[in-house]
Amino acid sequence: MTQHLADALPTSTGTQPGWWREAVIYQVYPRSFADSNGDGMGDLEGIRSRLPYLKELGVDAVWLSPFYASPQADAGYDVADYRAIDPMFGTLHDADAVIREAHELGLRIIVDLVPNHCSDQHEWFKQALREGPGTPLRERFHFRPGQGADGSEPPNDWESIFGGPAWTRVADGEWYLHLFAPEQPDFNWEHPAVQDEFRSILRFWLDLGADGFRIDVAHGLVKAPGLPDLGRDEQLKLLGNQVLPFFDQDGVHEIYRSWRLVLDEYAGDRIGVAEAWTPSADRTAMYLRPDELHQAFNFHYLNTGWDAEALRATIDESLDSMRPVGAPTTWVLSNHDVVRHRTRFGTLEKARAAALLMLALPGSAYVYQGEELGLPEVVDLPDEVRQDPSFFKANGQDGLRDGCRVPIPWSGDQAPYGFGTGGSWLPQPAEWAGLSVEAQTGDPDSTLELYRSALRVRRAHPALGAGDGVEWLPAPAGVLAFRRGDFVCTVNTTDEPVRLPAPGTVLLTSGDLADLADPDVLPADCTVWWQG
Repeated sequence: MTQHLADALPTSTGTQPGWWREAVIYQVYPRSFADSNGDGMGDLEGIRSRLPYLKELGVDAVWLSPFYASPQADAGYDVADYRAIDPMFGTLHDADAVIREAHELGLRIIVDLVPNHCSDQHEWFKQALREGPGTPLRERFHFRPGQGADGSEPPNDWESIFGGPAWTRVADGEWYLHLFAPEQPDFNWEHPAVQDEFRSILRFWLDLGADGFRIDVAHGLVKAPGLPDLGRDEQLKLLGNQVLPFFDQDGVHEIYRSWRLVLDEYAGDRIGVAEAWTPSADRTAMYLRPDELHQAFNFHYLNTGWDAEALRATIDESLDSMRPVGAPTTWVLSNHDVVRHRTRFGTLEKARAAALLMLALPGSAYVYQGEELGLPEVVDLPDEVRQDPSFFKANGQDGLRDGCRVPIPWSGDQAPYGFGTGGSWLPQPAEWAGLSVEAQTGDPDSTLELYRSALRVRRAHPALGAGDGVEWLPAPAGVLAFRRGDFVCTVNTTDEPVRLPAPGTVLLTSGDLADLADPDVLPADCTVWWQG
């Protein structure tokens, strides 16, 4: 493949208020990004050492998945102390160094916050267990008596996202709620102490310089009054499709209004980003009203296949739902919880084309570490190395999230490919030698250089970045074509070339420039950017 970047490129003449409205945000999964001390586990010092790479890539901000003190029952999403760093990742001094150096490079840092649940090793929960039924600390969680004559049945029929009941019984006979692993008890957000504690946690990290928060399970904090039965099993299949008594309750919005007041106390446009699985884009938009959060992940787009008609419908729905609340739409193809999009779509050509489409859309885009290298999902990990808690449960998530969390390759022709000096916590495939940062840097045909070029054009072109709409152009079946000012994007989602009149001069193509010898023919599974 030979990409092409036009020599003459218009220059952006200004920036719209609100950096998050057009930011490209790069997700770092700390244990799999870079290992500085040779223990096989990525860490904060490894991240700090690689920040220049992210600056050169062209992203605007870095979202760090959890690095807090944690027993690691769910890869750090079981937090024991929200103000401390887990020793496997470093120290609070290391976190401060990451934030400071990122700011020196012009990068912002988004911290992952986990407010729905904590670890069963959190001091509050340990004290609640010690103090017993009816004591004040138990009110900060969801403790309930069981059903049945002897209380041996769970309080309701809710299921854990990871499989099995969402309730665990403790020695004194009471049960506690955990929508995820038993090691992750849910907070009771009706309790004022919980609300006060998290406002304090927000201020702790904002004082340290964090530019915002990605809010894990943002839709889950408030439960329906009385914790009613759902009345059916296989509840995970309803996630993001139907109203559930434990997700997307209207009471969450009052919490985020109070958080917005905290964020607005600080200079520099500090933001909140909701991970909110909702039944519709309109419900997602409710988290982004002017007095609530700033962004929400667009899972509807992530779940859309490589199909022009479906993509256009999702793009329109996404933009239409955000417009009334004045919020930017976000676009994402991969993250630490889903199969990498190269594997989902089936080929590298489709993955590259999808990336150019995503980066051409108005709003903010998220890039998951390694997608800029064209990494596929690792689908053949041995059972004995897997750590995803849902892998060991029945009827929950598929338990295969480890495949997108394999440490990324930096250099060399043997594992761990520059990740560190002491191996890697998950094994890396032999074929990743050819996908490393070192192997791809300077190769005009590489996926890494495609991303670098695309982000360079996106930053420079005044028609790209922020916005709330596209102008659809006539196109054959299986093809998307839209205009944004004097920029045009054409996307062929079919496996055959399609005749489409060239709308201008080529800026960038996800495929081989030679395939554009006839500019009126759009190659198969290809996206082309044009100066119209």
